[in-house]
Amino acid sequence: MQPCDLDAVLARRMIGTRQLSSVELVQSCIDRIAAVDPAVNAMVTRDFDRALASARAADAATLRGEALGPLHGLPIGVKDLDETADIRTTFGSELFADNVPKHDSGAVARLKAAGAIVLGKTNTPEFGAGANTRNRVFGATGNPFDPTKSAAGSSGGSGVALACGMVPLATGSDMGGSLRNPAAYNGIVGFRPSAGMVPAEKRPLGWSNLGVLGPMARNVADLSLMLSAMQGDDARDVLATTILGRSVRQPGDVFPPASVDLASVRAAFSPDFGFAPTEQHIRRVFAAKTALFRHVFATAEDATPDCSGMDDTFAVLRAMNFIAAHYDKCNATPDKVGPNVTANVEEGLRYSALDIVGAQKQQTVLYQRFIAFFQRFDVMITPSVTLSPRPWTELAPTAIDGVATRSYYHWLALAYAVTTVGHPAVSLPVGLDEHGMPFGLQIVGRRGGDAQVLAVAAALERVLADDVRTARPVADLAALSAMPPISASAGFFDMG
Repeated sequence: MQPCDLDAVLARRMIGTRQLSSVELVQSCIDRIAAVDPAVNAMVTRDFDRALASARAADAATLRGEALGPLHGLPIGVKDLDETADIRTTFGSELFADNVPKHDSGAVARLKAAGAIVLGKTNTPEFGAGANTRNRVFGATGNPFDPTKSAAGSSGGSGVALACGMVPLATGSDMGGSLRNPAAYNGIVGFRPSAGMVPAEKRPLGWSNLGVLGPMARNVADLSLMLSAMQGDDARDVLATTILGRSVRQPGDVFPPASVDLASVRAAFSPDFGFAPTEQHIRRVFAAKTALFRHVFATAEDATPDCSGMDDTFAVLRAMNFIAAHYDKCNATPDKVGPNVTANVEEGLRYSALDIVGAQKQQTVLYQRFIAFFQRFDVMITPSVTLSPRPWTELAPTAIDGVATRSYYHWLALAYAVTTVGHPAVSLPVGLDEHGMPFGLQIVGRRGGDAQVLAVAAALERVLADDVRTARPVADLAALSAMPPISASAGFFDMG
């Protein structure tokens, strides 16, 4: 095992006890990127020299016996939607191909203050639009289990970087599953926290709960460690929880995950929330995987909240966010904006004030239904994604099991059901599907139950690790290092 393959928690402990230097860890990550990234194109902007200098400074601080942050000396990947001071941040857009911010985003600043070292930027679709990581600036990102297939998105580069051992931790963001979907497709863990837990000061509609920032890692303990550094309060985010004169969240609040006895947990199971277009293959895999562990819960009932109206509600709310963020770009420079962003803006312009009010009212109705449902259950378990990875040359699935999808994001319904009502959810890797690709389970928690859902995920992760059918899958890195570069593939930069 190379240092880059160490769990973040273990690597941090070894750095603190001088069994491992930060320089050794950072150099190991750099070597892994050099070996496998040509095949998958995950780490698209690199800051190796500065990272090594920061690692040397971290090691010097360790030797001096200074107080060390929870992420001291750990290299991280930062999604290319997150601004990084003095490191190019393109948002996957030609309009920002040469953009070098002067300041870090709030989340990046908190991670760096905790001791993290930014190694580079991970690929994302243009402005995070679309769950297939492709753009005209850096091209496509391939799945480490089959680089011809999608890594999902929009945090696809982060998911691939983690699966390949390029970094132990990476940032993500999530609206329609942009963090959970790539976690599922790449065999790693991704967490969508409650809105405001990780302040997101850049949301164009500050009161909208749809878009959140969150951590990605290879296991729940590492994820929780990262979350403990990302969370906090920031007055620039109107949804960040604030009680004047009191600190609502303390560093370490969710690390390590609390211990929970699964025999006391009431779990609901559903392959589709009653409405999501889940392919038959995924339904079979979900049934087979969950049959292996349903018995560990106090109750394991097939049940779902009433999600009627979910598709239309999310469509309208999502479109309003895209108009707020990207209408001016589409209007001023339409030739520089890709098809997914354009489609969202055009869709939004077709909605009336009555449509918008209706969606907001229905969002409240759906929220109340979920609240009532979670009076009976502690967690709900579903597949993370409705279908197995398809070729990245397909911009978005147009049909599932022969039935046309409503929109390019309809296949994300399992994720956006949770987004719409604002509950926390984690995607946990559970072996492989029938096609030999990673399969992910989504564990949904109660309103505000972030710590509880991570505790359940950590406990279930331990159960799953004992069975080869459910343990986290590992990509064949030797095979990846021998593959031709993905950049030579036809359609690498083509967005349709």
